[in-house]
Amino acid sequence: MTTLLRRIGCQWCDHCFHSGFRPGHRSFSKHIPDTTVLPQPRLDYNAISESMVYKSHNAFNRKYPLPVGALQSIVRTHAEQKELSSQLSTKRYLRSTLGDRIRTIKDPAEKQAILGEAKTLKAEITQLEQKLATTEEALLNLALQLPNDTHPDVPLGPEDAATVLSTHGPSPIPASPQRDHTEVGRVLGLFDFESAAVVTGSSWYYLLAEAALLENALTNYAISVALKHGFRFVMTPDVVREDIALRCGFQPRDQQSDSPASQTYFIANSHLVLSGTAEIPLGGMFANRIFAENTLPVKVVGLGRAFRAEAGSRGADTRGLYRVHQFSKVELFAVCEEDASEHLMEEFRQVQTEIFEGLGISFRVLDMPTEELGASAFRKYDMEAWMPGRGRWGEISSTSNCTDYQSRRLHIRYRRATPAGPHSDSSDRGLRSTTVFAHTLNGTAAAIPRLILTLVENGARFDEGGKPIGLDLPIALKPFWLGLPSNILRWV
Repeated sequence: MTTLLRRIGCQWCDHCFHSGFRPGHRSFSKHIPDTTVLPQPRLDYNAISESMVYKSHNAFNRKYPLPVGALQSIVRTHAEQKELSSQLSTKRYLRSTLGDRIRTIKDPAEKQAILGEAKTLKAEITQLEQKLATTEEALLNLALQLPNDTHPDVPLGPEDAATVLSTHGPSPIPASPQRDHTEVGRVLGLFDFESAAVVTGSSWYYLLAEAALLENALTNYAISVALKHGFRFVMTPDVVREDIALRCGFQPRDQQSDSPASQTYFIANSHLVLSGTAEIPLGGMFANRIFAENTLPVKVVGLGRAFRAEAGSRGADTRGLYRVHQFSKVELFAVCEEDASEHLMEEFRQVQTEIFEGLGISFRVLDMPTEELGASAFRKYDMEAWMPGRGRWGEISSTSNCTDYQSRRLHIRYRRATPAGPHSDSSDRGLRSTTVFAHTLNGTAAAIPRLILTLVENGARFDEGGKPIGLDLPIALKPFWLGLPSNILRWV
């Protein structure tokens, strides 16, 4: 039987699974030539050309693998595109004037000469159109390799340069291998990794009994908090066009590995992929739309399955539930006006903080440094929980402000009122409407396996001999709990 799934490409970014265009990757426009239903991305080539020094420093600070000479090529190709466009406009104007002359000429010989001139001009226009199309495609593919700009307050450097913005919850309990969630879960009958390895492979899992019910409770709890803050609930598809994933900025790379192994699950004999996060179908839901004035922001919370083929490539992180191939994820997503995204990012942070504070866990909020930003992120906050069984902090959530990076690729726009010119009709009250690109944001409300890991390692109870005998869970989850009372659970 032919396999339904295949894995090709390159690695996902280690933290937020957003990443940049990998050198040598197939071009965007040729990557999925027959299935895209959206117009080509609309990038601001003038802004890129005018800020080449900044763009170069930005890519360097983000440790972003731009091909040598990429920015110079963009500037050169953009100049060529403008020149070809100017030549083409001139030729088309000449063709229209020749048409007017032909209609007024009476002399057959003169008309024949003009027709010959028009035929030559038509051939020149066709040649220019073909050359312009080729140049525009090359320019697009070059510019798509650039990451988003970076917020000026983002720390410079690698992961350990992150700035701690705030800490929450009780003081972290001492690290102890006794609290490792895989061992606690084995004794309490919460997980089955062995059967999953037989059925599917490594980095897959079964959640059993209380752990399965815990997933359901966590999911509904996180959604309830988001709904309270004005988010609209959406159940997303887990299969998306590869084109949509690319436009959202999910273009895999991994600077830590030379392995060509894929990080995306592709569905064989199609241009569909399994979604790496609900952010992709949520972003795609707004593609090619123009929002009316005063209707933004639009805030949604989506529930979907996330599929990550990179699981199993990170050493100690592959044990248990920390890095797995499939998991449930509650995702926050918003579309807003271009001057509102920084404020909305702080609102996302408040929603996430409320969710995790309600779980009673020790966690901290980090302003992630330049080398930890994926292609689409202008700024990114990570939230890390203390995991005593692992003996370290582990990421449980992130929030990214993507400004207009995704909206320019997905064509998400809104109408904005601007002052009208001096000769405008007085009925418009001195205003006119222009269409501009919106900003998009995304954030994790609940990545279920890592929250289960955190709650098990922090909430495990032991007998005098050190054997796990029960699990303390936060009282905030009790209203969302299904099933009969459990003899191992205690609500605190």
